[in-house]
Amino acid sequence: MVDTVDGIQVAGALLAAFAVTLVATPIARSLAIRTGFLDHPYGYKGHSMATPYLGGAAVLAGVLTASVLFDAAGAYKRMLAAALLVCLIGTLDDRVGLGVTLRLLAQTATAVALWSVDLGWTNLNSDSANLALTIVWVVGITNAFNLMDNLDGATGTVAAVSGAGIGALALMQGAVTLAVIAFSLTGACLGFLRYNLEKPARIFLGDGGSMPIGLLVACTIMAIPDGRLDWTLLFATAPLAGLPILDTSLVVTSRIRRRVPVMSGGRDHLTHRIYSLVGSTRTVALILALAQGALCGLSLILFQLDQAAVVAAAGAYIVAGAALIATLESAGGLLPRPEESRS
Repeated sequence: MVDTVDGIQVAGALLAAFAVTLVATPIARSLAIRTGFLDHPYGYKGHSMATPYLGGAAVLAGVLTASVLFDAAGAYKRMLAAALLVCLIGTLDDRVGLGVTLRLLAQTATAVALWSVDLGWTNLNSDSANLALTIVWVVGITNAFNLMDNLDGATGTVAAVSGAGIGALALMQGAVTLAVIAFSLTGACLGFLRYNLEKPARIFLGDGGSMPIGLLVACTIMAIPDGRLDWTLLFATAPLAGLPILDTSLVVTSRIRRRVPVMSGGRDHLTHRIYSLVGSTRTVALILALAQGALCGLSLILFQLDQAAVVAAAGAYIVAGAALIATLESAGGLLPRPEESRS
């Protein structure tokens, strides 16, 4: 049972982050326009006009403000500092293009730094194994959310739902401060979606937004307290970031099968395939929200089960994911319409 005071605190954090981002996003948009910081359509990018970046700065402003106002910044200052650093790296990449290698090195260094201050995985039997898992998890989830930022509203919607799921699980474990950060992410993403889901989108997250969002999801999941500390914890919590993991797995599988460079851009993401069926970015966002909500619900259930049940459930959802990928690929890829499709 969630204490009333705790409930008010996390609700206040969500609303504060929403309000700050709602106000900050037009300011960030105006700054991007004045400085020529725009995403120009070319190649596989199908948006119809140059669109401002810096949406990520507005989202992070909402998260940081709410975290400070509701006393979460002190306990998780290193996590928030890492998100700010990744935001700066991503923003620089949006501006000048750092390249894949530099981004991966920066993300790996961030993962190592987080593990060194006890913000990584600790549920395996050795420090080296926990460090390796932390690096793979942080780099993987950060890039999974980055890759999902390919259709208006996609990353913001999934992150908003993931934040709520993480926050709910944190509350169940009595980690109110962690829940404040998670629900702050939810509120900030909802404030951003007000502008990102307009037609056409008024502002994009860019790497400066999708990367720190992915990092915060990865870090908050690792920070969820669990007295058992057994190795199945990863399988119980992975669905909290389930859709980005599925999307990345689909894209990698599809590109390897088609002998296309894995790191290239394209319109073969889960979001593009759904869009080809429904023809509306807002409908895609709704479908993503419902699917990620179901996955978060699954995680809440798995967290209460014993080791054997978690392993069985994990086997089932991995098989289901593989079957879905095979079905999508056998359907010819569900080629998307070019409009409103960004990467």
